[in-house]
Amino acid sequence: MFKYILTNAGDINWMAIFALLTFFLLFIISAIAILGRSKSYIEKMANLPLEDDYSTDEI
Repeated sequence: MFKYILTNAGDINWMAIFALLTFFLLFIISAIAILGRSKSYIEKMANLPLEDDYSTDEI
């Protein structure tokens, strides 16, 4: 069915379709990666810029 629709649709820009599919794929992968993080990890990363205690040995 999809093959029939695509062949009869006329001039299809395959690069645009490929770019759109790539965008959605990367968006879904990043959403899964973000939602899969633990709450403690997210809180730790959120508070990281606010912490004052750092040693100069790590830099």
